[in-house]
Amino acid sequence: MPEFVTASDGIELAYERHAPSNPTSGPAVMLVHGFGSSRMQNWKSTGWFAGLTEAGFSLVAMDCRGHGDSGKPHDPALYGHDRMAEDVVTVMQACGLARAFVCGYSMGGFIGLRLLAAHPERVVRLAIAGVGETYLQEKITAPAARAMLADALLTPDKDSITDPRGKMFRAFADQPGKDRLALAACMRAMSPRLSHEALAALASPILVVDGSEDETAGAPEPLAAVFADGRAVTIPGRDHMSAVGDRKTRQAVIEFFR
Repeated sequence: MPEFVTASDGIELAYERHAPSNPTSGPAVMLVHGFGSSRMQNWKSTGWFAGLTEAGFSLVAMDCRGHGDSGKPHDPALYGHDRMAEDVVTVMQACGLARAFVCGYSMGGFIGLRLLAAHPERVVRLAIAGVGETYLQEKITAPAARAMLADALLTPDKDSITDPRGKMFRAFADQPGKDRLALAACMRAMSPRLSHEALAALASPILVVDGSEDETAGAPEPLAAVFADGRAVTIPGRDHMSAVGDRKTRQAVIEFFR
């Protein structure tokens, strides 16, 4: 069962904690899922809970606002990656975590970068997966791209969607238990990317992991090269939806946190 904490604007945030039987002496791992997903779908069902605790890590997995068991406002003004990064801080405080390893997938990676920029003292190391070269090109974070995806989430006739990425996001949002109005609001409020200068100023070690077939994220190397201490890993044969569940993705993150 999840625990809950209330954000400063009144939105309820769900999270859960897991401790290993043979804990390491290092920080806990904070898991931040991707757009349209949840802590259960992104992390538990793909083996991350078991993999991390078996490796000796404690973990905290949260549901971002608009997702999972957290509150789902329909107002875009109640989203944005800066606000969602503050939600991560709120959950960390509720768990008594001054610092943590942070791992974010796709949207969770965007949030992780914002968290590191705003609260570097909170992040020991940052692993981002499903985020890559396209982040530098604003293919996902540009207003027009966000509006197109939000429209795809809301159109009554999903067969009218012609953009492959729009089709992918709509199919994901149509899964049982998801609120398309909340997801569309979240998509419209997606924050612009951090500037090259802001990315280069991030001092903590950062790992970028992407599938070799992930056209949404692109290659990891160009983004990793911008960071002061960045490194890249490519998972062969995996795309944006399948890389998160690959054991090699999880192992790369575990080795990075070790």
